[in-house]
Amino acid sequence: MSTEAETRRAARNFSVLVFASVVSKGLLFLWQIVLGNLFSPYEYGVYFTVLSLMSVTTVLISLGMGIIVIREVARQPQLAGRYWAIALTLQTALSGAAYALVIVLALLGGYEPIILAFAAVASLSLIVDMFGNVSYDLLIAQEQMAITSLVEIAAILLRVGLAAAALAAGWGLFGVYGAALLSGIARSLALTGFNWRLGLRPIFPVDRPLARALVRDSLPLMVAALLALSYQHADKLMTTAFIGARATGYLAPAYLITFGVIEIVNTTVLLAVFPLLARSIDESRALFAMWVGRLSRFMLVIGLPIALSLSIFAAPIIDLLFNEDYTPTVPLLQMLIWATLWMMIGNVFVRALLIQNRQRTSTLIRALCLGVNITLNAALLYRYRDPRGAAFATLIAELLSLVLLGLALRLEDFQWRAQLAAMGRVLLLGAASAGLMLLAGQAHWVLGLLAGGAVYVAGLMWGGVLGADDWGFLYRFVGALPLGTHIQSLWGRVARLPASMLD
Repeated sequence: MSTEAETRRAARNFSVLVFASVVSKGLLFLWQIVLGNLFSPYEYGVYFTVLSLMSVTTVLISLGMGIIVIREVARQPQLAGRYWAIALTLQTALSGAAYALVIVLALLGGYEPIILAFAAVASLSLIVDMFGNVSYDLLIAQEQMAITSLVEIAAILLRVGLAAAALAAGWGLFGVYGAALLSGIARSLALTGFNWRLGLRPIFPVDRPLARALVRDSLPLMVAALLALSYQHADKLMTTAFIGARATGYLAPAYLITFGVIEIVNTTVLLAVFPLLARSIDESRALFAMWVGRLSRFMLVIGLPIALSLSIFAAPIIDLLFNEDYTPTVPLLQMLIWATLWMMIGNVFVRALLIQNRQRTSTLIRALCLGVNITLNAALLYRYRDPRGAAFATLIAELLSLVLLGLALRLEDFQWRAQLAAMGRVLLLGAASAGLMLLAGQAHWVLGLLAGGAVYVAGLMWGGVLGADDWGFLYRFVGALPLGTHIQSLWGRVARLPASMLD
């Protein structure tokens, strides 16, 4: 196949996956907001505590082997059946262990009996979803992106529909967990069935040397994923343990909003630009350093107005999305959204270290910051019995992580003085926008949001905050997105950018 055809195929596959990811995550995000309004803060806290227990243990089921299976099956399709058998054998045993671990963690956390009961029911999904996840990885390796995308979206719709019906029938949280279990069974059957139709069969007995190599290659990825998930959910688990599920219920909407920003904005952007960033290091270290600098500035550019808006107008936004019971969420969102901004920039440095094959460094930094986060959480929650302690602990840990990741880059050609000067201009523009938001927001928060946003956009376009090179980066980055060439064409006609900028 020609290079051009390979490029078109890669772009098509990427577009399908991004579309499915945005749709499915968007649906889940909206559904979580609906649940928050249907449940009391206490019930919402129970729900998120159980979800956090399951999330932390999920990575132990796959050992991080999914990405390795995709890589190896894509390279050697004839081994797909052997990898299927290995994954099924290992992950079936590990899913049982993960189920038991959820119960053990719930007992060690000293959670009340209702949380233990719901954890026992909900965690059955860990076993059911495992079969679907293995089949999903195999389909991705065979480049069946359209099939997997349709199944993922259909499974989310089925899950939401069943849960809504169960709630309407008065089944409460038990109905929500039952809906997740039933939709998981349907998803696993569908994905396995599509592999079967493609002629794929698991080949037993298990190839032991292949299994050992798979586990060996997967373990570092598992450790990194476990740290990331522990980092995300430690605050909620500890808040429930120290001061109860109601406090976690107040923390949950703030987590949900900030997690949505990371997943929909940060993760999608980094996924789109990762191949470009990876290729740049092969051309020259200076080019790689330039891309890292511009991408981190870009994260500040798009993340700063989000942080300003969600911190200044946290109260009306929470009132808009959730009922009046969630008023205590406001100060939590105001702190967590700034932690999210630090994370968005830090994730660029994590990808840069990965491309340099220095993922061990980023893993050690994450482990250190997780320790800081847990220590601060324990001290503040125990001392003040207030969920704001959990939010503050995350804010401090993320700021420390950003600083350490930046220092760990060690790029000789990275121009820190120019980088900090450029970021300083963005921050000054953000300060001006924040002032106008506060002033105009006295009339109405939407007016403040529009006025501040207009000043921010005007400053970027005509205030000299971004240079020609930055605009050129944004233009080329847009080209890497789904439908990017069409957006580039419209951008070029409307903005009439110089030809030199578009090269």
